[in-house]
Amino acid sequence: MYYYFAPMDGITDNIYRKLVWKHFPYWDKLYAPFIQPNDKPVIVPKEEYEVHPDNNRGIPVVPQILTCDAKGFIKVGKILEEYGYDEINLNLGCPAKIIISKGKGAGMLADAYYLNVFLDEIFNNDWKAKITVKSRLGLTENADFIEIMEAFSRYPIDELTIHPRFRTDFYNGKPRLVEFDKVFSILEKSPNKTMKVCYNGNVNTIKDVEYIIKRYPTINSIMLGRGALANPAIIRILKGGKEITLNEFKSFHDDVLNSYSEVGFKDKILMYKMKEMWNYWSDLVDCDIDVLRRLRLSENVEQYNIAMNEIYENWKLKDNNGIV
Repeated sequence: MYYYFAPMDGITDNIYRKLVWKHFPYWDKLYAPFIQPNDKPVIVPKEEYEVHPDNNRGIPVVPQILTCDAKGFIKVGKILEEYGYDEINLNLGCPAKIIISKGKGAGMLADAYYLNVFLDEIFNNDWKAKITVKSRLGLTENADFIEIMEAFSRYPIDELTIHPRFRTDFYNGKPRLVEFDKVFSILEKSPNKTMKVCYNGNVNTIKDVEYIIKRYPTINSIMLGRGALANPAIIRILKGGKEITLNEFKSFHDDVLNSYSEVGFKDKILMYKMKEMWNYWSDLVDCDIDVLRRLRLSENVEQYNIAMNEIYENWKLKDNNGIV
């Protein structure tokens, strides 16, 4: 089984991915947040920094493109091939309102005919890189997922990652596994007999992973988001290794704090970033509620570190059905 770190806009940036790989190099792939094609430049400087090979040496990073314009995808894709990437991922899953309003992300799933036209233009190009796709079940609960899957199955997509929710679900409720079941019956009749399938959605604990593998023994891979952010050692555990230790967490945490400080984050932005991380780490570490409250009220690094020292002094991992 292969394990992928999901792209999470605003969190899994270049700095964070480097630190995850430095401390916990067990991932098979780490997906970068999406690039949106432009006219001039085709890739804006901020996005180029994220995917430039000089900033990703030795890390199995996969770039992702979000667009409803096939020509834009091809332009960016050719640049990424020149950078040396051997996989390019198409994002058809983003549920953000501003993205949907432009017909991008999960908005592309509203019209199966246009989706076919779009994919046809992309795959009529010669690619050195593999083209993979990340998708949802459809735009709304009334969407015909079978029609969407049939569109995917017509093209040489190397791997299809499905988040089994409709766009209107956002990230709420349980994944719709009954709908996900349909993937395999459609692929049995598909012209593309080699397309691999990756599962993504609510995989936060070891038990979650075990359940998905048991239910879907033919899947190729699993993509984790929140569970990966909560416990950076989760893949090591899945591959037979040990739980994260206090010293490992402290080293990783301090690297995150110092790295964002070194690139010029002032206290306000730095505190926002670290508190955002604790939205996930609080699922891993069993903290006194008052200490967490003081941490989240911290206005500067000094106040934050006082709370962190209390957490370290009382270090305990949560026992919550296998996340550790």
